Amino acid sequence: MLTIAPTLPSSRIDPVVRAALAEDAPWGDLTGEVFLPAAATASAELTAREPGVLSGIDVFSAAFRLTDPAVRIQILAADGDRFDAGDVLARVTGPARAVVQAERVALNLLQRMSGIATLTRRYVDAVEGTGASITDTRKTTPGLRALERHAVRCGGGVNHRFSLSDAVMAKDNHLAVLQQQGLDLTEAIRRARAALGHTTTLEVEVDRLEQIEPVLAGGVDAIMLDNFSLQDLVRGVTIVDGRAIVEASGTVTLETVADVARTGVDVISSGALTHSARHLDLGLDMTVTA
Repeated sequence: MLTIAPTLPSSRIDPVVRAALAEDAPWGDLTGEVFLPAAATASAELTAREPGVLSGIDVFSAAFRLTDPAVRIQILAADGDRFDAGDVLARVTGPARAVVQAERVALNLLQRMSGIATLTRRYVDAVEGTGASITDTRKTTPGLRALERHAVRCGGGVNHRFSLSDAVMAKDNHLAVLQQQGLDLTEAIRRARAALGHTTTLEVEVDRLEQIEPVLAGGVDAIMLDNFSLQDLVRGVTIVDGRAIVEASGTVTLETVADVARTGVDVISSGALTHSARHLDLGLDMTVTA
């Protein structure tokens, strides 16, 4: 499990930031143009107003770089770093109009990503020593999945399948169709397995203990125990007995995640990492010189 996230490539960053900048100032910043002299310069410090885990510093920098290449960023902390209130994380200098124009987009994305990283770290810390990994889900903000999933990795979590194209995950709706067609669950999974390449992961979601054996007999790589009680999670792990990766999912909270981890599951997935993380309080304290 990674505790420090790999670099997020500019090919993932720039399209998102460009779209955000175009949304915020489609024809330029009218206020800056009428109130700030063209020759004015600005210097600013990115300061933490509460403790947290950093994520998105390159995204923050890109907002200024794509607004005006003349803006300079001094990065003082890396993605995945923990920080305290009052810590200075970066310094920004350059043309005042550009710095002011990019400020909101830069902070919006950085606060969002750092909030996700900070919440993820709390989950990861809560299960420390159990052997369970914390993973996200596809419950991400449309258009921001790459950034939000990077933030999960910054917090020490791991990523689930990135998209519907990456792996096979048969959920309750898929299984319901099989039952309507009168197909045997085990045989249906075997057919799916045979149709897949050897590098493609096959996971099946179950919501009852009696589904586990038929699913395992089909040859799955992972089995998701969805909305199981703690007692049934223990039973489920015992039944699987190492024959597949066991994932627990459904209404997992920061208050319950440690108990879920102690049942012996391998992976705990939580949509809350991305859909319920609040923005972290980070500020850009600025001085403008005419």
